Amino acid sequence: MGNRPDILLFMTDHQRADMINMVQCGREVTPNLNRLVNEGFRFERAYDACPLCVPARTALATGVYPTANGVVYNDWKGETAGDLKPIHRILKEAGYRIGHVGVDHIKVQPPMREQGLDFFVNQEDYETWAKEQGIVTARDKSELTKVEEDIEGEYVTKLYSGHKVSVWDKPVEQFKDFYFKDQALNFIRELPEGPVALFTYLWAPHPPLRVPEPYASMYDPDQIVLPENIGIAAEGEPELRRKGVPAQLAEGVSMEEWRKVWAAHLGLTTMADEIFGAVMEELKAQGRYENTCIIFTSDHGDNLGQHSMYQKMEMYEEAVKVPFVIKVPGENAGSSDGVISHLDIKPTICELAGIDDKTGDGISLLPIIRGEKPDENRIVFSQYSGNPGYGTIRRAAVSKRYKYVYDNQRQHELYDLEKDPHEMKNVAGDAQYQDALNTMYAACRDFNEKHKDYFNWEENKG
Repeated sequence: MGNRPDILLFMTDHQRADMINMVQCGREVTPNLNRLVNEGFRFERAYDACPLCVPARTALATGVYPTANGVVYNDWKGETAGDLKPIHRILKEAGYRIGHVGVDHIKVQPPMREQGLDFFVNQEDYETWAKEQGIVTARDKSELTKVEEDIEGEYVTKLYSGHKVSVWDKPVEQFKDFYFKDQALNFIRELPEGPVALFTYLWAPHPPLRVPEPYASMYDPDQIVLPENIGIAAEGEPELRRKGVPAQLAEGVSMEEWRKVWAAHLGLTTMADEIFGAVMEELKAQGRYENTCIIFTSDHGDNLGQHSMYQKMEMYEEAVKVPFVIKVPGENAGSSDGVISHLDIKPTICELAGIDDKTGDGISLLPIIRGEKPDENRIVFSQYSGNPGYGTIRRAAVSKRYKYVYDNQRQHELYDLEKDPHEMKNVAGDAQYQDALNTMYAACRDFNEKHKDYFNWEENKG
């Protein structure tokens, strides 16, 4: 198969696309990622398959959308994507040495720990190690917020990590992601010759917002520049959105509190970026950097108060648009504003590795990286089905200009992303947008019906 590149897929959790090149309080939030942007290829409009951890990660790993692979929410009851092979195993069977370090949340059979990988460390290993160090990993109830969540037609009281900010009171070296960093660096240092793939999946900046120093005090809340639509719902937003978990988590949060949330989130994001930088530096120290394809992304974003919402689980840009940067050995730096999907990662990696794998819903991005123009008519999709059971449904379709969102209450949303990039006006009811609405609705319906959607579109077409 020739001189196949090594592969590093580095993923954070809850990191927004707009953190790239962001400057707050006089410092770059992601200096190491910014450096990769300058060396690699940035896809400015990359979208996840679901704004929720487990289905997003399972879809990315298998290359198949949630309703088609069977993992549609954060289910711990045994539902999996069956025998669909994750990209880890595909590479392993093609002769790669495989390491996975960090959160996995990939639901396949057999479980990831039993997929025959060469090195596997996840959150369970950290918890075992932390217990040995006397570190309590259980959630602090004071950090949790009560919400009423729709689960199979009934609103049930649940607890989610809220907006409370606190300082991690242990040495930073004992923080979960620093444990993952040490494991990743050890894997790199002990690598033999031959093609290698390392999947490094951090927890940060996922809430709860318990931040270690020096990151807890790195950003002054009073000096942070906030987006203009913090705490402001979109005009024409369907009433159902206010009953969703993100809107409930944002209820009653003051602007002063949002500043503290942002300061904590930025600190965790910079911490994750420094870990990313350490991994890249170790690749250089071991002489592997030049021949390594490096992909950086996040499983989804975070509303962070915009549209008066917190966390993910909605279809606004802040939650579904993700950072996506790739450095391919021998290819020039560049960027694209064409819409792409997380599900394009698997076919891109397969083509790079010389693997003939036509399964999945994505496309290889190598032609775009090598100079081809992206398909301006492409539409990508995102699916949200509730958590941890079928409940509040969102189905989104995103084109070059529009985003369309549909739910199980027959409420339409259409945003003109060219004129309204912050999605502050739902134009689904405007006569001048009816053709666009019909086109995007049909695309969303047809796609989801072909992908085994349990949601009955004919009964709910409105």
